[in-house]
Amino acid sequence: MAAAPGTGKTRIDHLVTSGTFSLDGGTWEVDNNVWLVGDDHEVIIIDAAHDADVIAANVGNRRVRAIVCTHAHDDHINAAPALADLTGAPILLHPADFPLWRQTHPGRLPDADLADGQVFTVAGIRLHILHTPGHAPGAVCLHAPELGVLFSGDTLFQGGPGATGRSFSDFPTIISSVRDRLLCLPEGTTVHTGHGADTSIGEEAPHLQTWIDRGC
Repeated sequence: MAAAPGTGKTRIDHLVTSGTFSLDGGTWEVDNNVWLVGDDHEVIIIDAAHDADVIAANVGNRRVRAIVCTHAHDDHINAAPALADLTGAPILLHPADFPLWRQTHPGRLPDADLADGQVFTVAGIRLHILHTPGHAPGAVCLHAPELGVLFSGDTLFQGGPGATGRSFSDFPTIISSVRDRLLCLPEGTTVHTGHGADTSIGEEAPHLQTWIDRGC
């Protein structure tokens, strides 16, 4: 687990969990980034992937304010109900992703909806919800301007936007999301992705323009 300093005692904890992603009849081995944003007392979990016990161990005795799902592909939500049971925290998901959620958890709904423009405050830091559909209908990113950080889920990676070749995804839609919601952020914004390495808005802008041109 790595920790990055924030404002005051605020920090971002990062862990990687491993498992599978399944959709449209295929299954792939994947490593997922899980992000914990908070301080020594409270935290928000971004994406409950694969292993509730490992995530809970990294939370420790902190209060979990929410389990925020960037989207409902099974590798990002498969540990969410178990983690909610362990921590007592609500699961939050954009309602456009309920059809995907039900494929993994047909007997358990999320506890509350995410909405574009919604703001969460944890440890004095505001996290702004940006609805960025395309990789999935209800995909969201979380922007923490005080930290200069974007949690992009699978909307943006190092080298381009997330994949759109499977059910519930759409290439022109993700291009619009990237163009209209992400490229307007400061170039120095660090992007913490759903898989793989960090990047920044400035680093991705030239790549993104190429993808945007392809999407027009």
